[in-house]
Amino acid sequence: MTNELLFFASTTASNTCFFAKCLYVCKTEYAVCGSPDLLEGSLSAYLPGLTIAPRLSIPNPWKRSYSFSGREEWEVNPFYCDSVKQAYPYNSGNRLLNIIDMSIFDFLIGNMDRHHYEIFTKFGDEGLLLHLDNARGFGKHSHDEMSILAPLSQCCMIKRSTLLRLQLLARSDFRLSDVMRESLKQDPLRPVLTELHLLALDRRLQKVLRVVQRCIRRFGQDEVITKDFIKPTVTPQTATEMKKNR
Repeated sequence: MTNELLFFASTTASNTCFFAKCLYVCKTEYAVCGSPDLLEGSLSAYLPGLTIAPRLSIPNPWKRSYSFSGREEWEVNPFYCDSVKQAYPYNSGNRLLNIIDMSIFDFLIGNMDRHHYEIFTKFGDEGLLLHLDNARGFGKHSHDEMSILAPLSQCCMIKRSTLLRLQLLARSDFRLSDVMRESLKQDPLRPVLTELHLLALDRRLQKVLRVVQRCIRRFGQDEVITKDFIKPTVTPQTATEMKKNR
């Protein structure tokens, strides 16, 4: 279904607002309003079409309910990861570790909207996850939504390379905010991120490292910090079989 944007004038203020027609929470009560008609936005880069680069869209095991009336199992069951580890394709190979990497990325940018992820079918089960649809990122710089880190805090696993990179970016001489600030200087749309958003990256990075440290205290370093590439022990499934299991 092609999304449509519907515009209307706010009745409580002289603002122009819009909302979209979509599959999820797209209603007038969740409209985005300008001040009076200007607002911050994001740009999206589109991948090649599915006929050129076929890919699968897979529900995130830690997706949100998008409902006021119910909650997902991971939100009420602290041992939810144990069941995820028993299910294909998370019971073998690197998929679960890649999901945890993705949750760290989402926490750093404040993205709560990771309901699906995608993989290119050409590379099979061990293909990297595509971090599509990050438009909900960098919203509230003052709020750190810890539930985004549920895959990390519940599974207590992290790639060694990921941890080493996070530790490097936490050092004063290679701080994440400084690296991002320097990188964005070259962007035609600079500054792209406000200073408060850049500083939020450093604050959130420290919280990620504290979650890892709590896991290490509970289970030990050898159980928490894993090697980067785990050879699959389960026979890979075809794209058709993966769709049937979704």
